[in-house]
Amino acid sequence: MIKVFLRERASWIILILILHTLLILVSWLDNEIPLKPILYVIFLSLIIFTCFLAFRYGKESAFYRSLKEWENELDLTNLPKGHSPFEQIVSESIDQQTYYLVNTISKNKFALQQEKDDLLSWIHEIKTPLTAMRLMIDRLEDQELKSGLTYEWLRIHLLLDQQLHQKRIPFMENDLYIEKVNLKELLFKEIKTLQSWCMQKGIGFHIQLEAKQVVTDAKWLAFIVRQLMANAVKYSESDDILIESSVNDEAVILSITDFGRGIEGKDLSRIFDKGFTSTASRKDSAATGMGLYLAMQAAQPLLIRIRVASKVGEGSKFTLHFPRRNEFARITSM
Repeated sequence: MIKVFLRERASWIILILILHTLLILVSWLDNEIPLKPILYVIFLSLIIFTCFLAFRYGKESAFYRSLKEWENELDLTNLPKGHSPFEQIVSESIDQQTYYLVNTISKNKFALQQEKDDLLSWIHEIKTPLTAMRLMIDRLEDQELKSGLTYEWLRIHLLLDQQLHQKRIPFMENDLYIEKVNLKELLFKEIKTLQSWCMQKGIGFHIQLEAKQVVTDAKWLAFIVRQLMANAVKYSESDDILIESSVNDEAVILSITDFGRGIEGKDLSRIFDKGFTSTASRKDSAATGMGLYLAMQAAQPLLIRIRVASKVGEGSKFTLHFPRRNEFARITSM
């Protein structure tokens, strides 16, 4: 703070030094003006000026130090009040700007919440005609047409599901219900959802479950598994997808392995980024880059770690590492 104050008052200091130098120069040029009294006056004035600077530093730095230490959370109760005219101008300006920002943020939050509620309401309403559409598709006798329509229906269903969970993720801590989840039931339910897509691509599932249960939130785990399985089906062709579970040091591990095209090494660190799509095939316009991102976002509050290993042309393996029992205190305390 001292360096900042000296830089701020540099013009004062330079002016005083120039004036003192001018006095010495005049005394040196004019023999009738004695030099020693001039030096004595300059010495005294420098002492007085130094004391004045110290006094002003204590007076001015108190306000700006408080302003620097102020926790800028738009809370004006702890904002320091200015004493000098310039400090009052600064304080009043911050008051006005903060008041404006608080009002603007409040309006934006309300508008954002209203938009979120409208979107969630629309998603729930659109499920009714989607359900009716699925019933009509199931009654079709033309199997080729039925297969194509079922696939397109599934794409719409998955996209709406992503939108619904994307809006809920910021508040998912309020929606958690930790319980013992039967992995076999959960996996078979998700496989049934993707059944038409898998049949169209000639993909099957091979399931080996050493660990039968896991303690977590069933709804959000289903969403995470759904994104990983959909990703595996999307990039596989006529191959089985291997799903395994095991227990390692009291922690359950669930892996989903596909034998599709794999992921480029340069992409591995970015696949969970929002909106990222593979650099291997830029023609894949159907990719939204949201599935894996949302899966990672949903996994974090559940303390589930997602790891991935992949080789181009050999496939990819996504592994879910569930927390140990003693880590659940952090989840249940939410």
